[in-house]
Amino acid sequence: MARLTASFWVQAYLTRLRLADIPAFVTSHGDDTAGAVLVKLNTLDRRAQALHRSYDLMSGLRSWVTLAEGDEADVDAAIAKQRSFDLDLWVIEVEDRDGRHLLDEPGLD
Repeated sequence: MARLTASFWVQAYLTRLRLADIPAFVTSHGDDTAGAVLVKLNTLDRRAQALHRSYDLMSGLRSWVTLAEGDEADVDAAIAKQRSFDLDLWVIEVEDRDGRHLLDEPGLD
């Protein structure tokens, strides 16, 4: 199956968020072609969640799973750790008090 480049996926995701009036920013620009993407959901109450895409080898399905959750400073530390060994990593920060990130919608897996 053909895969989208990382930069194309990121731009499509940012557009979908913008259409839903959910602010989001690229805080780390990864490799345009094959960089992994990590999404930080900031609920603007000093709490956050970091999500990354996981691939199930048995089923062939991709899904978004939580990498870290809790105090925003702890989530930022987990993201920094990921960045320390994956320089191609994209990080997108989504800011939404209601906790919306849209990653559970069709087409974003």
